[in-house]
Amino acid sequence: MSSCCDPCEGQGIKAKRILLKISGEGFCPEHQRGISMDSVNSLARQIVKIARLGVQVAVVMGGGNILRGAQFKATDGASTVQEATAHYMGMLATLMNGLALQDAIEALEQPTRLMTAIEADAVAEPYIRRRASRHLEKGRVVILAGGTGSPFVTTDTAAAQRALELECDVILKATKVRGVYSADPEKDPNAVFYPELTFDEAISQNLRVMDAEAFAKCAEKNMPIMVFNFREEGNLERAVSGEHVGTIIRNK
Repeated sequence: MSSCCDPCEGQGIKAKRILLKISGEGFCPEHQRGISMDSVNSLARQIVKIARLGVQVAVVMGGGNILRGAQFKATDGASTVQEATAHYMGMLATLMNGLALQDAIEALEQPTRLMTAIEADAVAEPYIRRRASRHLEKGRVVILAGGTGSPFVTTDTAAAQRALELECDVILKATKVRGVYSADPEKDPNAVFYPELTFDEAISQNLRVMDAEAFAKCAEKNMPIMVFNFREEGNLERAVSGEHVGTIIRNK
């Protein structure tokens, strides 16, 4: 395992087809909730820039900016929303984010398709793997909402699943910090930055940048993950161009 605070000179991953995973917090300013079109437009500009370089882009997003499952946990014996129901509500939140991102990207004259794993025919296409792949081949940005369509599955796992199905070269996990650290760098000034990790190291150290199921799927099929700060201008473009940006997690 490599650990340092200087830029890593290791090999990056030059990608033709990527899966970009964005958490719900990417759709709003830090420590806020809801959808901020300033934040969405910033995401859209970055995505359009790499799409125009010829990179095929699929996007999976979370919905935590709108709804978090923890808010439905019962306290003091009070009745609450069932957990499965809360998961479906979260899937609908990702669809709302997807609609906002689609409009922002299309305002920049970049063709998109919004696809969903849960039925919403009035606003999005159903997710069909072969159709999604064809859209990517035609240069359309494909926004994938609704997770996997099943409860008890995180959007991280959905991102891993879709990346494998669509034969992407890499998953780019967008975060608000440089990459993966030994601890939360916003809380621990002594947190160590890792330029590169194996999946086994990430799992054994419980580095929760993605969940264990997502790591396991990627490890089994040799799907690398690059974790990077999407708020730093130019990082996404550098990442798809083969530069080592942030932290790369892959098999040895």
